[in-house]
Amino acid sequence: LLACCSLSFLPLSAGADFESRERLMDVLKAQPDEVKARYAYRRPDLTLQFFGIEPGMTVVEALPGGGWYTRILLPYLGPEGRLIGADYAVDMFPLFGFFSPEAIEAKKSWVETWTKEAGDYLEDGAAVSAFQFGSLPDAMDGSADAVLLIRALHNLARFEPKGGFLTEALDEAFAILKPGGTLGIVQHHARDDMSDDFSNGSRGYLKKGFVIAAAERAGFEFVAESDINANAKDQPSEEDRVWRLPPTLGTSADNPELRAELEAIGESNRMTLRFRKPE
Repeated sequence: LLACCSLSFLPLSAGADFESRERLMDVLKAQPDEVKARYAYRRPDLTLQFFGIEPGMTVVEALPGGGWYTRILLPYLGPEGRLIGADYAVDMFPLFGFFSPEAIEAKKSWVETWTKEAGDYLEDGAAVSAFQFGSLPDAMDGSADAVLLIRALHNLARFEPKGGFLTEALDEAFAILKPGGTLGIVQHHARDDMSDDFSNGSRGYLKKGFVIAAAERAGFEFVAESDINANAKDQPSEEDRVWRLPPTLGTSADNPELRAELEAIGESNRMTLRFRKPE
């Protein structure tokens, strides 16, 4: 793995010129230390290059959350680019069982709230807009160069039987992309020998074959995969959840020895898959 704050790039390709590389390097170097601390596991340099993300593009970021990737993408895409946030459908949140009625109600205005927050991150970054899965505006059809689903599929898969949420999200990812556009997926990776109950998304992990099949059903063509976000130290048992690992460390707050063991593993083993919308 890369050192905490080191950066590296794949060999130069037709889709990633020197100027784009330098711009991304500058953006990544400018991030705060708590963001850089995750570079060793999230590889934003190699990941964005593998997906062919370049300045000036229109990019959809699913589940932008606290803005870890948003704060990288906004300056990298630049004022000539556009970043579109995408959140879960409002009617998916009650299925988690831990969101308060107030939090669920607030999700109804998420598009406006997130657009304002993201716009405040950076004065001279990409233009921002947003939608929620299940409510893609017709005006956005065919508008994006890339859709990034980074650690975003497991809950969609988990609740697929209760509302078709994974199918809906992938269908809308297909609709919003221009012909030839890229679907980039980074997802916690379940080993093939794990049970279907373990790898249904409820524990955070999905099998690669399941993800590829779901994307292909939506109409995407599988292009390539990379091990840039793989972590062989992550070997979960059938009882484990991905949130035991950093940065969440959800099972070791009162157990320093266990916490140290999990920190030594690092973040999860992740598949990195690139798909294409046919022209």
